[in-house]
Amino acid sequence: MKKIAICGKGGSGKSITTSLLSLGIRRRGKKVLVIDADESNPGLHRMLGFKEPPEPLIDYVGGKAVLEKKIQEKMKSGIPEEKVNIWTKAVSIAEIPPDFIKVRDGISFTTIGKIYMALEGCACPMGIVSRSFLNELILEPDEIALIDMEAGIEHFGRGVETGTDCVLVVVEPSRDSLDVALKVKQMSDQIDIGDTWAILNKVPSEDIARRITDELAQEGLNVIGSINFDKEIFEICLTGGSFPQDKVNEGIEDVLDHLFP
Repeated sequence: MKKIAICGKGGSGKSITTSLLSLGIRRRGKKVLVIDADESNPGLHRMLGFKEPPEPLIDYVGGKAVLEKKIQEKMKSGIPEEKVNIWTKAVSIAEIPPDFIKVRDGISFTTIGKIYMALEGCACPMGIVSRSFLNELILEPDEIALIDMEAGIEHFGRGVETGTDCVLVVVEPSRDSLDVALKVKQMSDQIDIGDTWAILNKVPSEDIARRITDELAQEGLNVIGSINFDKEIFEICLTGGSFPQDKVNEGIEDVLDHLFP
């Protein structure tokens, strides 16, 4: 698995899971590219230990306003939105310009773009950049990409996951989170991108973990790791800090053992 999409209901802990997985993968000797594809959540760079994010990739391809015009022109020419390609050639991590990537301790970080102002318009161009970039991204044998998707399932409608190898859906103990996870599994199967697995997060007890695991399994979605509720993780998120290596717990190791046997 080289390009791993991480998705789930808003607030389920996608960014936390992405950060912990990046630390665990790095500890196993691989290089990691974390891609922030969530246009609203602003704090992933802090969790990874970066003081500030890089310039967004949407600016590298001309900026949101210019990009919207290009997309409209392509669609007027008969190209459907889900087939619009903004990235015109293959790109490696090493070829991403320095202003658009941050690197620290073997973990690289790039971001697609954010919504910054009221009345700015929708995030559709960012979804197209995400899809185009992921389809053209070339990784070396020792490189793994983790993509922190926007909350919910809209990115499936834009086909962002077509550029990934598998999907990890983060599930917290709530009915809405389970329902979103099952919808993610259904949509992943529709576009046949590979395997889809679940990671439980903020689990208060083994009994709750078993109940959620059994229910998801009945619908064909297997749980490959579980992150218990952790007061220290809660405090780090509250204060805007970064995660230390020792927060890579047994649940994260279980996920990595499954992905990289």
